[in-house]
Amino acid sequence: MALKPTIYKLKIALSDLDRNIYEALSLTIAQHPSETLERMMVRVLAYCINWQEGINFTKGLSEPDEPDICAYTLDDRLLLWLDVGEPAADRIKKATYAANEVKVYSFNEKSNVWWGQSSEKFKALDAQFFQVPFESVQQFALLADRTMDFSISLSEGSAYISTQKGECEMTWHRLH
Repeated sequence: MALKPTIYKLKIALSDLDRNIYEALSLTIAQHPSETLERMMVRVLAYCINWQEGINFTKGLSEPDEPDICAYTLDDRLLLWLDVGEPAADRIKKATYAANEVKVYSFNEKSNVWWGQSSEKFKALDAQFFQVPFESVQQFALLADRTMDFSISLSEGSAYISTQKGECEMTWHRLH
């Protein structure tokens, strides 16, 4: 019998001070059985950082040919491809042909090793790579509940997150 995903219902008060975006988001997210809570929370962060009309979570790990998060135009052109983790260079190369903009958010303990081994292959690609410190991802994951009502304020490469369980700050920096 196959394991079923864990469903999370999130209400997020998003304030992106850099882009003057203030949105009340209501999200239902499926955590794949093989996905860590940390990875899922980075998906939430990446979604908020890149919020725009038409942005959506995809089937993610259940569908290896799809991004984790994407945005399409009204005429069905792929505007944005977001991946979370440490994808292979071939996957990102394919993404750059499919989407106008490609971003990768790396976050775990092996992130530096992955970047060291792959950065030369990525330099020729029209994609942006970011690293989120794993310690802050772990703090964010500790605040997670299956039903959450919280706020995220974004400003200059950092996110301040406030939940009923507590608060944390996350940063990210560009690798390429």
